[in-house]
Amino acid sequence: MASSAMELSLLNPAAMHHRASRPAAGLPLARRSAVRFRVSASAAAAAPPKSSGPKKRGKTEIQETLLTPRFYTTDFDEMERLFNAEINKQLNQAEFDALAAGVQDGLQPDPLRAQPRIFSLMSRDEARHAGFLNKGLSDFNLALDLGFLTKARKYTFFKPKFIFYATYLSEKIGYWRYITIFRHLKANPEYQVYPIFKYFENWCQDENRHGDFFSALLKAQPQFLNDWKAKLWSRFFCLSVYVTMYLNDCQRTTFYEGIGLDTKEFDMHVIIETNRTTARIFPAVLDVENPEFKRKLDKMVEINQKIIAIGESGDIPLVKNLKRIPLVAALVSEIIAAYLMPPIESGSVDFAEFEPQLVY
Repeated sequence: MASSAMELSLLNPAAMHHRASRPAAGLPLARRSAVRFRVSASAAAAAPPKSSGPKKRGKTEIQETLLTPRFYTTDFDEMERLFNAEINKQLNQAEFDALAAGVQDGLQPDPLRAQPRIFSLMSRDEARHAGFLNKGLSDFNLALDLGFLTKARKYTFFKPKFIFYATYLSEKIGYWRYITIFRHLKANPEYQVYPIFKYFENWCQDENRHGDFFSALLKAQPQFLNDWKAKLWSRFFCLSVYVTMYLNDCQRTTFYEGIGLDTKEFDMHVIIETNRTTARIFPAVLDVENPEFKRKLDKMVEINQKIIAIGESGDIPLVKNLKRIPLVAALVSEIIAAYLMPPIESGSVDFAEFEPQLVY
């Protein structure tokens, strides 16, 4: 959505009876001292030499790390077998039609085209989000060359079921991130430093609907949810997404402090609420409300910061790699220990009383 599943993980409930709609009002604010941060459009410290030719904006090369996002491709023939209504009689067309209608009012049901239309509408939503972000970047004289990225970046193969797990989690965790920030800024308008935050509530609705669609895709394939392998993969992808977000965000604490949030408290709130939502469908989830889970996340952050410091040092590559070895081993050890913590049995293919609902 990594030449290996672990590469994705380091690169995008506790109780079934807890409601996922608990407001974020209890999130602690960061210290209220003024925080200023600057965005620079320069890719190099030195000024470029004068030239009589046309000016060209420099491009900053992507630094590849285990946390770098990746592009994915999949087995489209398998996708056809799984979701062609003429081949797969398990598909709940009424549910797909209802989801399509929710994404676009007035859409006429079409049993053979509901899924393609939903994918098309989700693409529309994501393009709209990208448009807002590009407009925001342009205000700071920045730009992201997506056309270049889609051509130049390598694509990683992922089986359809892995894409379903990862994308479901990505959409739901995106919902909880956006709605938490939106609610916080609504309650604390002095931190609303840029107009784009006003649109986060609408983005929440998009992300949640997309997650519901992938929930329906998983429900249409019970084999992805009802055996021991599904439990192992569910826990793996939960851990992958949670660790990735926590490590990434802890490298960008200035942003969260700038809008009045404590980074780690914000992330734990998002992880807990996402986990409770995910428990409605995944057959097993992590016990993220166990204090030991957060202790392990914090230890991972500490190790990751040491790895980053080595990369920024002036040592030769060989020395850097030798210094990284024990730290990478320690990081992997913490990840495995978090994965092996006793999980919480959850989910139901029937989803009797746990049908996903929009939460506002």
